[in-house]
Amino acid sequence: MSASAPHFEFNNGTKIPAIGLGCWMGAVGGGQRVYDMCEKALKAGYRHFDTAAGYGNEKQVGEAIRASGIPREEIYITTKLANSDHHRVREAFESSLKELDCEYIDLYLMHWPQASISEGETGNASFTRVLKSDESPTIIDTYKEMEKLLETGKVKSIGVSNFSIKTLSQLLPHVKVIPVTNQIEMHPCLPNEDLKTFCDEKGILLTAYSPLGRSATFFEHPLVNSIAVKNNTTAAQVLLSWGVQRKTIVVPKSENEDRLKANITPITLSSEDFQAIDDIHKEPGMHKSLLKYHTASKSVFGWTYEELGWNFSVGGVVSSKTTA
Repeated sequence: MSASAPHFEFNNGTKIPAIGLGCWMGAVGGGQRVYDMCEKALKAGYRHFDTAAGYGNEKQVGEAIRASGIPREEIYITTKLANSDHHRVREAFESSLKELDCEYIDLYLMHWPQASISEGETGNASFTRVLKSDESPTIIDTYKEMEKLLETGKVKSIGVSNFSIKTLSQLLPHVKVIPVTNQIEMHPCLPNEDLKTFCDEKGILLTAYSPLGRSATFFEHPLVNSIAVKNNTTAAQVLLSWGVQRKTIVVPKSENEDRLKANITPITLSSEDFQAIDDIHKEPGMHKSLLKYHTASKSVFGWTYEELGWNFSVGGVVSSKTTA
């Protein structure tokens, strides 16, 4: 059964399309490919675009949106603060706004809790240092600067990304404005149930990046394919519909016109099919991250899993629990 893509309401009363276009191209930049992808997406009906300063393609996203002729108020734009800019939030925000050239930004996220600073250059090499969680600017310092951006009227909402129960618990007692969302890796192999319960209780919606994973894990899964066949739809639509039905925002990425059209058209899964997808992570070896940034040293961008609040078992399989 087909359903129109819904909007979700944030804790500040603003609304966001539940399905957006993720603009990370697998590497920094993307140039004309990004413009073309956004152009196709706009024609397919997308009105929610998710980019970041670190993606290196805010300019192309903004150009495609302006060229579409679609009124600005009908478009939802998310971008993110880079780790290297935690000490200069206002300047980084203004730079993103200039690159996008879109009047205002709907949602501005702290991309990661880790802050890094430049420690100079030697020859052609530059050196950066990742700050520890208690070094300034801390996540609290950075978020307080983000709160000040709301006073400018140039951004409608603020939030975070890649936060756990641990990092949210460190942040929330000190904020005036509760984040509207926490954007994390989330799909049937990594449903983050404990984190979702925590965020639901705080009024924070979750946004799923990589909602289709980054491998053939789901597209070769017999259960996912059987549900797709039964519903006369695609495996991707099944996965995205599961995400939307659990009241999470999803931002899949595709450059293919047919897949773009399919991805933005969710179906209503039966309770039986929904539960079947919900249980995939319980299969042997299936509860795991599908991303490539995990390292043997159990660290990501300079912070250990413990600092990030992530619990990992042997072999890199992710526990559904996050350290409080």
